[in-house]
Amino acid sequence: MRSKTPSMMPPHPVHAVVDGVHHPLPQGEKERRVCVARIGAAHGLRGEVRLWTFTEDPMSVMRYGPLTTRDGARQLEVAHARAAKDHLVATFTGVTTREEAERLNGTELYVARDKLPKTDDDEFYHADLIGLAAVDAAGTTLGTVAAIHNFGAGDIIEIAPAQGPTLLLPFTDAVVPTVDIAGGRVVIEIPGEIGGDKPDFD
Repeated sequence: MRSKTPSMMPPHPVHAVVDGVHHPLPQGEKERRVCVARIGAAHGLRGEVRLWTFTEDPMSVMRYGPLTTRDGARQLEVAHARAAKDHLVATFTGVTTREEAERLNGTELYVARDKLPKTDDDEFYHADLIGLAAVDAAGTTLGTVAAIHNFGAGDIIEIAPAQGPTLLLPFTDAVVPTVDIAGGRVVIEIPGEIGGDKPDFD
């Protein structure tokens, strides 16, 4: 899977967000902004937070300048950051108490897309996949890509059929062998242990 990993942002550029879920932005807005980080729980008493970044170089979030919240109502700039086991411990300018840090828990942080490296023809950001048609190898429509999740054990692609529950599948080359951004589709190979003979999307 050749997703673009910017030196400044999402392993696949743009993942998840609240509770590891990437929520699609309003039409047109996702073309301009990309989610590069998610704030977790407060750490310590002086405004530090756990920060999960969706960038090739986690520390690159400090080079973006002010980041915006999903609704665009607030800007937050990383003042300091240090590496932890699988995340950063960071502070934001103007956030100095644990109480202020706790209120940021779950906040998604976005950067203007034009600040990110351009993708090559065989690369993409996860945000590019939201809304694409999901089809099987025979071209039968399974639904649309609703979200890309990451709960710490690898990326998960969520497919929303026209009706019924969504389908969560590993976002691997075996399960998603083709990502065709220009063609507006992804090809899905349903794993037998997940889908049986074939799930019913009708």
